[in-house]
Order: sequence, then C-alpha cells, then structure tokens
Amino acid sequence: MKPLKYSRQREAIKEFLCSTTSHPTADTVYIHLREKYPRISLGTIYRNLALLASLGEIQRLTDRNGVEHFDADTTPHVHFVCSECSCIYDLPIELSADLNERASACFDGEIDGHTIYFHGRCENCLDKEFPERQ
Repeated sequence: MKPLKYSRQREAIKEFLCSTTSHPTADTVYIHLREKYPRISLGTIYRNLALLASLGEIQRLTDRNGVEHFDADTTPHVHFVCSECSCIYDLPIELSADLNERASACFDGEIDGHTIYFHGRCENCLDKEFPERQ
C-alpha cells in the first residue's frame, strides 16, 4: 500500500479529537473545524474520519441511536453510553489483560480484540429527573 498523502484537514481532525474526551460526532467535528477551515465540507470530514478509523488511528463508537462518535484514544478502554442523552464517557476501569485469551477458550474461531460498552443513565440525566440528587 502506498503511503498516505499529507492532508491539513485530516491532521486538524486528529488534533481536534486528541483535544477532547467528549467522543464527538462527525457533525461536531465539522462545526469546530469550520471555524479554522471555512471551506471544508461535511463530506471531507466523513471521508477522513472513516479513513482514520480504518487505519486504526481513531476509534469509531456507536451510541444507542446508531449515531457514530469518534475517539482519538485507541488504547483498550471501556465506554459508558447514556441511554437517555447518548453521551459517551470513558470509564477508568482496569481491563483484564487476559480477556481475549479467556474468550478464546470459549470460542473455536479467532478473537482479535473486544469492545466493552456499559449502558445506563449519566449523572446529568439523573439530576434532571431527580433534582434532589444535586
């Protein structure tokens, strides 16, 4: 495969994703980058996010509504997805180093990795429903 040609827009997308822990959607990335690159198109954002995800430089996550979010942190880690507002958070849980091997012991195929999502309601959504929590 020939080397990937440098792109200012692609580099800006990666920089933005590295600067946030909010797991933005393509639309959010577009809104932020349009300030610096007014002529950038939403199609350019989508194509570059898909390319970066396929290269393993970012993670693609899906919320409860099927909307894609993106994460610059490609290290193995756990996510929480709010079932009410669809926000995605990193959970600082230590992962078992042998999880893939343990799963392989129960499966005749080949396991390359795993993704773990916890689901529920985030603190903000709970506070809206139960103001006395605050």
